[in-house]
Amino acid sequence: MTPFRTARPAAATAVAVCAALATLTAAAPAPAPVAPARQDAPRPLPAVTPRAETATLYDDEQGGNANADDPAIWRNPADPDRSLVIATAKEGGLRVYDLDARLVQSLPAPAAPGPDHAPGRFNNVDLVHGLRLPSGRAPGRATDLAVTSDRGHDRLRIHRIDPSRPGGPLTDVTDPAAPRVFSAGQDEVDEQATAYGLATWTDRRSGRSYALASRRDRTSIALLELLPTRSGTVTYRKVRSLDLPSAFRLPDGTAWTPCGEPGELPQVEGMVVDPADGALYAGQEDVGIWRMPADLRGKPVLVDKVREYGVPGTYDEESEECAPGTDPGFGGTRISADVEGLTLLPERNGGRYLLASSQGDDTFAAYALRSGRGARAGYAGGFRVTAASATLDGSEFCDGAAVLNEPLGSRYPGGLLVVQDGNATPAQEGREATGFKFVDLRKVRGALGLTRTE
Repeated sequence: MTPFRTARPAAATAVAVCAALATLTAAAPAPAPVAPARQDAPRPLPAVTPRAETATLYDDEQGGNANADDPAIWRNPADPDRSLVIATAKEGGLRVYDLDARLVQSLPAPAAPGPDHAPGRFNNVDLVHGLRLPSGRAPGRATDLAVTSDRGHDRLRIHRIDPSRPGGPLTDVTDPAAPRVFSAGQDEVDEQATAYGLATWTDRRSGRSYALASRRDRTSIALLELLPTRSGTVTYRKVRSLDLPSAFRLPDGTAWTPCGEPGELPQVEGMVVDPADGALYAGQEDVGIWRMPADLRGKPVLVDKVREYGVPGTYDEESEECAPGTDPGFGGTRISADVEGLTLLPERNGGRYLLASSQGDDTFAAYALRSGRGARAGYAGGFRVTAASATLDGSEFCDGAAVLNEPLGSRYPGGLLVVQDGNATPAQEGREATGFKFVDLRKVRGALGLTRTE
């Protein structure tokens, strides 16, 4: 969703809003000050290579309109070698892969409710561990769930994870009466300002589990409590919501709104919750990374900005692109719009790192997190995911990422990073090709200086 890039694959091409500055009557207060980045000459980022990749997905009728977007990694505690990667494919539904990136299960997205309505479109996915699903009057056993945002229907979809199930590890347990997240009715759903980005959170104090969903083309984030029903399904209720700013006061006193298609606001997609302190990190694609309490009761703080922050732009309807104006120099130096794919890398010594996909320049940034007084996210380095061979390429225009710093059997004893590739190659000519790359986490930690690469 980077408005100032040259043409690129449609999977990575979307734009935020462009509101005329002359008509702006009020701008949000300037974000909390961020320590200025060092102005040393940039050094080339280290490169890591993937070990495996999924089969290419094609976003056309022949390919089932499948478009890779966001992954999650489920660890099988009984047999880590049989752990799974669960990933969204938009209209193509959900894909489940083994650790060799081979397809285990494919689940379709729900059909459109009528001929004039949008079909299901799975955008982002995250996991919930240990939610108890009742069975009749029995309390039920602790169950792991995959929670997905269905952008097409403005709902969450919930799947139970059971690796012993003969038909495949995922079973849909969404309650049929589960409500829409943002829309009051089908007419609003058809406008597609619907549930988009997603992160899960289990509150350690109360034990309650939640999903946080962002809204497409808006700045809203909603907190949804996940609720098991007596019939063994899962529904949810909206607890509260929060709107991030869509306009900003720059240090020189001028007002700025990210440029994009008229009527659309700068949206959030990539999100993750740090369970250590219940902080939500949310990537507002053309603005930067925000930190806020996951219960949405506190004030959001902008912890880093994209390079394009503050750059004025003029939207061209014919090209559907923004022509950038003069850069006033108020942006960051580490990430480029869109900022996407936020995921959390916890270290065994208690340290935590936030990884973010800098989609605009095909890099990944790492931030060391600190909780409590003086909470911050300090830049700790970056890396690229590049080709391992002529047939195993790297990651470009990355939308989503997931990391797990736990041993995953013989294939990934040091953990795993999975990243979306928005430009999978080689591809068939004229077809939009996407997929997922599996990267040994030891390589990533080595590139970041966290450990020696093995």
